Amino acid sequence: MDMINKFYSSAVQTVSTLSGVLPGNNVTREYEVLEQVCTAGVGLMWKVYNGHKKSTKQEVSVFVFEKKSLERWSKDDRETMLETLRRGVQQLTKIRHPHVLTVQHPLEESRDSLAFATEPVFASLANVVGDNVRSEKKLYDVEIRHGLLQLFDGLQFLHQDAKIVHRNISAETIVINKNRSWKLFGFDFCIANQPATDGTPHWPFREYTTSLHVLAQPSLEYTAPELALNSVNTPDSDLFSLGVLIFTIYSGKPLKMFGSDYSSFRRYANDLNQRKYPPMNTVPSELTESLKALLHPSANLRPKLHELKQIAYFQDVGVKTLSYLDSLYQWDNLQKSKFYKGLPQIIPTLPHRVNLHSILPYLVKEFVNSPMIPFVLPNVLLIAEMSSQREYCDHILPHLKPIFKLTDPIQILLIFMQKMDLLLKLTPAEEVKQSVLPLLYRSLECDMPQIQDLCLAVLPTFSTLIDYNAMKNSVLPRIKKLCLQSSNVSVKVNCLISIGKLLENLDKWLVLDEILPFLQQIQSREPAIIMGIIGIYKIAMTNTKLGITKDVMAHKCIPYLVPLSVENGLTIAQFNTIIGLIKEMMGRVEQEQREKLQQLSTIQRDNKPKDASEILANELENSTLSPNGSSNGNKINDDMFSGFTVGQPKATSAAAIAPSKPREQLKISHNTISAPPAARPDILSSMMQSNLTGLGTTAVAAAPPPATTQMPSNNGWHSANPLVMNHQLASPQASNNNSFSLDDLDPFAGGRPSVGAPKSNNTNGANMYTVQQPTVNYIYPTGYSLNSIQQHQQQQLLGKPSQAPTLQPQTEPLLPTDNQNLNALSQQDILNFLN
Repeated sequence: MDMINKFYSSAVQTVSTLSGVLPGNNVTREYEVLEQVCTAGVGLMWKVYNGHKKSTKQEVSVFVFEKKSLERWSKDDRETMLETLRRGVQQLTKIRHPHVLTVQHPLEESRDSLAFATEPVFASLANVVGDNVRSEKKLYDVEIRHGLLQLFDGLQFLHQDAKIVHRNISAETIVINKNRSWKLFGFDFCIANQPATDGTPHWPFREYTTSLHVLAQPSLEYTAPELALNSVNTPDSDLFSLGVLIFTIYSGKPLKMFGSDYSSFRRYANDLNQRKYPPMNTVPSELTESLKALLHPSANLRPKLHELKQIAYFQDVGVKTLSYLDSLYQWDNLQKSKFYKGLPQIIPTLPHRVNLHSILPYLVKEFVNSPMIPFVLPNVLLIAEMSSQREYCDHILPHLKPIFKLTDPIQILLIFMQKMDLLLKLTPAEEVKQSVLPLLYRSLECDMPQIQDLCLAVLPTFSTLIDYNAMKNSVLPRIKKLCLQSSNVSVKVNCLISIGKLLENLDKWLVLDEILPFLQQIQSREPAIIMGIIGIYKIAMTNTKLGITKDVMAHKCIPYLVPLSVENGLTIAQFNTIIGLIKEMMGRVEQEQREKLQQLSTIQRDNKPKDASEILANELENSTLSPNGSSNGNKINDDMFSGFTVGQPKATSAAAIAPSKPREQLKISHNTISAPPAARPDILSSMMQSNLTGLGTTAVAAAPPPATTQMPSNNGWHSANPLVMNHQLASPQASNNNSFSLDDLDPFAGGRPSVGAPKSNNTNGANMYTVQQPTVNYIYPTGYSLNSIQQHQQQQLLGKPSQAPTLQPQTEPLLPTDNQNLNALSQQDILNFLN
């Protein structure tokens, strides 16, 4: 949190400073100024800010000098210093060289500031040298060696071509740009060549004076001794300053600090004349002798720049590689291709920051040269492999986007396919959809089988990044087209394998509508292709999300797979795989179809209406048969009378009476209004005959009525039992030929003679009733046993005279046993019946 607060306060301070300085300066009209990154120049008075051009968004650095920093100086010193700064920037603008800082916008002056724009800058050398430098900004040894070589080239150009002596080579005037190249800066005190009359070069001497401010003159720490001893100024003086700079880089400070004490500097110059050097323990051993030579008090004995380049200190492989990149624009394509082929062996040996900031910028510049892209691209991707995602997105991806769209040379697609896993890992998902997916589409449509195989292999790895519409309308159609049109078996097999891997990310209907019909369009019958097809079918069938339906398996899959199993080129293992899949499909079809039919049968049976005959048949089928349990040998089989028995079964019986399932009882209703006794037919015999007919071996054989007995028609009689059809019940009409009357069995005949009592004779043959009785429901419980009725029926069968059946008195109360049910008898009816 403290770091965030510190950064926030620094940003606020920067904005407030710029808001008070830069308004009114013309640089702000074209450039957007952002945060401060470093300081540079004499006394580090130039503040360097990041920025970009408003119109083109080109990245720049803006150098700003605040005039208020000179307020503590005298007026003459202020004017001298401002003039020196203006002159230095104007001189810098005139020089164009790779190792001289490039000016993008000339110096602009306002009332409060001086400002100009340059190429992007990382830091000045003074910002990265010393003990207080942060670790991420400290220089690697290869960077120092390469940077010194770059300074040698810059000074050599300055001395030989521009004929200029810098006079102020120091850590403050060396700037490191964004690509970690060292650049010359701070031409405030430079002197141009003024040739003599004979043509010899001559650089005017300017003596150091103590009357001027120390920042208005070259730094005494880097000044050559001949200026104090011999009052001469030559390009060799810059070599001495270069030697002091090398010592400062390794030790963190110059040989000696003088400030504005010119007399101390003169004494030190005399010591150097006697070859008295400070300890150089921090300097590499291969550089120590060359460094002492640069610090020689005699200017003409100092080594030349081209000689310094040849020492062992600069023969490192990394230094040579970086030096070759500096001069790359001078080479032809053949030389470049040889260099780029060997670069992948060197890149891993260099620090990542060197690869990212020193090598990568030169590589991406070659992207404008199409023949060189196949040689450069592997090196770029190798650096990307060692980068973080943020570094990749900031430094590499913007340069790769235009290359994603290229198809010529064809090696570009091949390289991208080989490194597709790296691209998918580092590229954001949105960029994958916009840049990488179109690259895959072009790879599928190219004519090179190797690229097609690689594309098909990597496509499933990022199928989750492909949306449904792109998968359905772009990816799958291209794979299907390639599989059907390609003549290469390897490509066809890879198409099927790729589809098989993509199935997990597809839905069921896309597989049924697009994939399975496509498989049947493949005409090739090579074993590898057949096994690819089998694999897709197996995945689609076993995957719970996909699941081929029963109908599809029965109508399309099995008829297509069976002919594949008899292809001649199959091995026994391949044949077993196909047959196993067919059997598995058949088993699933059988199981699902059987379950379906069983469910349909159950539903139809439950919903089908039942008629009376079916109900009766079901009841008879489910009823339990009762064995012979009476002491006199008669069978108690009639369900209608199973509720009562004359005698209790003895314990010594052969078999106990099995409890029967309670059945619905027979209800008979009749109207007793003015019904004479003589007009009541033998309803019990008729009822027993109609209900007991067809009951098999368990039914009691009912004797038919005599031939003279006429079946009366139904008149107002109905049954509440669904097992008894109403039309089978006899109507209560008079029958002269039958002496049996319902009154004989009427248990509710109040005021009439009991059963077995003599009846009064009526000439009209009817029993007259004067009392109107209510409608009575006769309820006959099941299991009721009437021996007399059975005997009467047997006599009728044997042709004996018919006698009215009488109820035998029971020795025990007519109550139902534990396993019998006295259905629907009310309590009052039972009491009346028992009395």
